[in-house]
Amino acid sequence: MTLQNATFEQHVAARLARGSRHDAPRVVPWVLPLILVLGLFYLYPVFDVMRLAFMRATLLANDGTYTLSTLIDTLSRPELGQILWVTFVFTGSSVVAQQLLGLVIALVVVRGEGRGLFGTTIVRTTALVAWVVPGIAGGIIWKMLFNEAPFGGLNSILRLMGAAPVQWLSDPDLVMWSVVLSNVWRGTAFSMVVMYAALKAIDPVLYEAASVDGANGRQRLFYVTLPQLRAAILVNMILITIQTLNTFDAIISLTGGGPGRATEVLSLYTFNIVFRNYDLSVGAVLSILMLAISLGLALVYAVFLPKGDE
Repeated sequence: MTLQNATFEQHVAARLARGSRHDAPRVVPWVLPLILVLGLFYLYPVFDVMRLAFMRATLLANDGTYTLSTLIDTLSRPELGQILWVTFVFTGSSVVAQQLLGLVIALVVVRGEGRGLFGTTIVRTTALVAWVVPGIAGGIIWKMLFNEAPFGGLNSILRLMGAAPVQWLSDPDLVMWSVVLSNVWRGTAFSMVVMYAALKAIDPVLYEAASVDGANGRQRLFYVTLPQLRAAILVNMILITIQTLNTFDAIISLTGGGPGRATEVLSLYTFNIVFRNYDLSVGAVLSILMLAISLGLALVYAVFLPKGDE
């Protein structure tokens, strides 16, 4: 019987191998449009940016010669260090706050649904409203709230409470946290959705077993919930890190990168170089730098992802 099973398995494997070789030409016409789209809209722009990084090209002129001086001059600019530091503070603060708030909101919603409390749908909807607001519109909304005139939203509340007004957007030491707050308000909803889906996927049997063993709420959170959310947390951090690194629309409408360069992140600096200074080569170098930072952080996060046997 074992010999018959082995013969049958060999026969099936041979048929599958012949079928895959026979079906390969049929698959190519279906995959070819996808390959063309990926090559045209993804691969070609990447190669073109790399080409421009080794040239002296602007929107006004292009001498067509290749040189390493553009790469060296761009990376040695004196303002680049400050811009990278601003980007680090903005990205790190936003990612940590979005992850924590998204997890807390998701836990509250799931706990409320489990107890049949009224208002959980309203909480989910309210969080998602901020996510669908465009970045420019979100920046304008927060600019009205942070307005330092007497009619500014937050300062009006402070005045009613008898407190002194705050220089939300003109104080170099405070403006960064104002920008982070506006970005966290907009981006927390995505983290909440990811965490909510991951929480729903946790097997309730794990909580029942923990309760039988006498675990309290805090122990269930740290020994059941968080370990089960490890993969979702890391994947979410990769996504929101890349998204935050590319954020500049809300900053343009909120502060324009000021005062001075207190809120000019790398993405906004690249935008200004290309669309205000018309310098394609320097913009290409900065774009490659952003890509390298994003890939590096993604690889660091990926190291901590659980493997298949964990």
